[in-house]
Amino acid sequence: MSRTIKRGTPPKRPAPRRKQPVKKVSMIDRIVARLPVSEETLRRAVTWTITGIAGASVVVAATWIGIPGMIGAALAETAGQAGFRVQQIEITGLKRMDRMSVYAVALDQQSRAMPLVDLESVRQNLLRYGWIADAHVSRRLPDTLLIDIVERTPAAVWQDRGELTLIDAQGVLLEPVRPDAIPALPLVIGPGADRQEANYQALLAAAPALKPRIKAATWIGNRRWDLTFESGEVLALPEEGAPRALVRFAELDGARPLLGRGWLRFDMRDPAKLVARKPGIDQNRALADPSDAGGVAEPVGVDAG
Repeated sequence: MSRTIKRGTPPKRPAPRRKQPVKKVSMIDRIVARLPVSEETLRRAVTWTITGIAGASVVVAATWIGIPGMIGAALAETAGQAGFRVQQIEITGLKRMDRMSVYAVALDQQSRAMPLVDLESVRQNLLRYGWIADAHVSRRLPDTLLIDIVERTPAAVWQDRGELTLIDAQGVLLEPVRPDAIPALPLVIGPGADRQEANYQALLAAAPALKPRIKAATWIGNRRWDLTFESGEVLALPEEGAPRALVRFAELDGARPLLGRGWLRFDMRDPAKLVARKPGIDQNRALADPSDAGGVAEPVGVDAG
C-alpha cells in the first residue's frame, strides 16, 4: 500500500532591501556649516539685508516719482520695525565734553527708524556746543549711529564782569570755570578780550621768554593790552606795534633785569622810551631809550595811566 506524501508550501524568501538614496550636501550647505554663527542667526541677517535693500529701494523710488513724504515715512517705519532702528550710539573723539549731551542730541529724533534719522540735523545740533569744532555722523546698519567728534583745545580763561569762561585760541566759549578750579592757562580780562585771543596768542609768541612770567592780560578800551607779571608789575603796551614793544621789553629785561626789582608799572605806549614807576612815588622814571638799552634818562612827569 503506497503513501502519498504531501509537501507544504515552500517558505517565502525575504524581499530584498531597498537601497536608501544618499543625501547629497551642496557646497553652500558645507560653507554654512563651517561658519562660526548659527543657521538661525545667518538666516536673520540675510532677512535684514534683503528687507533693508528692498526698503531703501522703495523709499528711493517713492522719492524719485514724487510719492508724498508720509508714504515714504511709513515705509521707513516698516524698515524700523524689521530691525533697522537706532539701538546703539558709538561716540569717538570725545575727551572733555559731557557724553550725555551727545547722546541727547543723537536721540532727539521724531522717529528712531534708521532711514528717518536726519544725519545732517544731528551734526548741526552738535556744532552748537562750543566744545565741538566738527562732527561726522553716519549709520551702521542695522541699528547703530556712529558719531566722530573733533573737540576744540582750551587756550585761555576769559574773565568779564566776575564770570570766568574757558575759551579756545579763536575765542570760542567752551564752558564756565569755577573760581576754585581755574586751569593753568593764560588769563585774559575785560570786555572783548575773548575776541582778541588769537591776537593775544600772537603777542605772546613774539617774546616766548616772557610768556611763562605773564600772569594775566587786560584788554583796555577795546584797543590795547596791559600785561600783569607773576612778580606783580604791569606793562602797558601801545595800541600799534605791541609785539615789537614786548620784544623790546624782553631785551631790556635780559640786559638789565627789570622784573622782580620793586617796580610797580612799566609804560611803553611812547615808542621813544620805557617809563617805570615804583610804589609810593608820584614820579615816573624813563629807564631807557629804545635806541640805547643801557642808558638811563632823567625822571619824567606823572604817569597818565
